[in-house]
Amino acid sequence: MAGGRMLTIGAFAKACRLSPKALRLYDELDLLKPGRVDPDTGYRYYAVEQLEKARLVAWLRRLGMPLARIRQVCALRPAEAACEIRAYWARVESDTAARRDLAEFLIRHMSATSRKDTTMLELRYCAHSDRGRVRPANQDTAYAGTRLLAVADGYGPAGAPASSAAVAALRFLETEELGAGNVLNLLEEAVQGATEAVRDAADGTAEAGTTLTALLWTGSRLALVHVGDSRAYLLRDGALFRITDDHTVVQSLIDEGRLTPEEATTHPQRALLLKSLSPATTPATVDLRLHDAEPGDRYLLCSDGLCGIVPDAQIRHLLTTAPTPDTAVHALIDAANEAGGPDNVSCVVADVVETTADVFGSGS
Repeated sequence: MAGGRMLTIGAFAKACRLSPKALRLYDELDLLKPGRVDPDTGYRYYAVEQLEKARLVAWLRRLGMPLARIRQVCALRPAEAACEIRAYWARVESDTAARRDLAEFLIRHMSATSRKDTTMLELRYCAHSDRGRVRPANQDTAYAGTRLLAVADGYGPAGAPASSAAVAALRFLETEELGAGNVLNLLEEAVQGATEAVRDAADGTAEAGTTLTALLWTGSRLALVHVGDSRAYLLRDGALFRITDDHTVVQSLIDEGRLTPEEATTHPQRALLLKSLSPATTPATVDLRLHDAEPGDRYLLCSDGLCGIVPDAQIRHLLTTAPTPDTAVHALIDAANEAGGPDNVSCVVADVVETTADVFGSGS
């Protein structure tokens, strides 16, 4: 390669239709190393023979293939690479079909007419937390009330007090006046209080902290607050949607294309959090958003003791077939324990049900 014709990074980028910025990234990732680097200026040069691989990388990026998978494809013989690309595209088409279903749901949702004034919605709910089969103690906290649903997964020496304090700090929302425009501001302020409560509960233990995923019911909407790797799911019309993003190192690597979801399941840092409520860090920026509710919706909040070991397809099946929130919660926890129960597992399941205007209260 050193004896062939060399191109500057600019000329090479133009020839293969990859930007110089992309080429520098692929060099750092050992995906496409330059043929020569000037020892004095650090300027990159590429051999003409590298154009074929560079164009393949560009084409695969246009397909949307993650960089980690592109590296695998480029290492294969042409026939094997073709099979790998075919398998990847089949997965893309499957995912696209799922997104199409979501788009159709959103179209129906946004086009729906307002409900009659005589119709009300309420929650039927259940919460439970289990130690699992391996951990010596339970550091999770799960809570469900008429308005508030919450799961917190504590960690460190004071993990249990931290998760309990975070959820307890939100309990006042059960009786707080909820104006139409201030619910997210109210949740944000409540999380600030939860952060202080975690700091007090940790009692000087810097390594302690907790995740927090909670939903606040307004009567027609659910306001979400989320930080960490506990999760919230929505089951609607038989389809399961994850409505939170994990604040973890591996999720950031997936988002950047440096790791595939399959590789993430065995990554040594898969439990390493980027955000949490902890006295050791500055106050975390939490995710806040509103979700309109529909009759028949079923929501799941869970710690990673469930979603980290039970596949989404099985979670969807159990949520779909369980007749009540209580049976759903216990079926999910049983599934996690049957899979080995390596972590504490906590679940909250809540159904959105339609009632008439003269019916009040909610069940658990």
